Amino acid sequence: MALASRASSFRLKTLIITINPDNPQGRLLKRVADILAQGGVIAYPTDTQYGLGCDLSQKKAIEKIYRLKQRSLKIPFSVICADLTHISEYARVSNFAYRTLKRLLPGPFTFVLPGSRLMPQIMLTKRLECGIRVPKHPIALGLINALGRPLINTSARLPEQPYPNGALEVAEIFGGQLDAVVDGGPAPGQPSTVVSLIDDDPVILRQGLGIF
Repeated sequence: MALASRASSFRLKTLIITINPDNPQGRLLKRVADILAQGGVIAYPTDTQYGLGCDLSQKKAIEKIYRLKQRSLKIPFSVICADLTHISEYARVSNFAYRTLKRLLPGPFTFVLPGSRLMPQIMLTKRLECGIRVPKHPIALGLINALGRPLINTSARLPEQPYPNGALEVAEIFGGQLDAVVDGGPAPGQPSTVVSLIDDDPVILRQGLGIF
């Protein structure tokens, strides 16, 4: 009973912003984008699961997500972009990779590509590679467009926990540690499929929702 009470208390202290998942309200997207631009950390829905995210340009916010996730800085998060043009700014995309991305995005995939100079060092592996997504979800894409920059993306859960599929579950996990939780209804609660396109040699690194 005590645990349930504490979870409810954390949830009540968290700013929850409900946005229509099919037709996101522009004023609410802007409200969340303002939080992100000021260095805030949020949870938001995607086509696979609820994720934790922040403005890619806010290093302190990125570091906070590492702490929240109890994750080593040696394991970079993925990034979500608005479209293929956006991806080409932050990663080096070969002709083969472009055709693959065009065929499968937006969708439940994370693609590993060589990072460009615009990609912050903290988001790159030792081999200067990065994971990039374009989720098929109006809220996630609306937030990127409202902010004007990519968002960090990582599952809104702690190590060894199941994937939450609702905003209130996320609020109970992270409580008042988040600046906002965007409630866009239920998410599938499954990971994306991770595919490496390095050297134009596709390798599935993790099988998730996407069928490659």
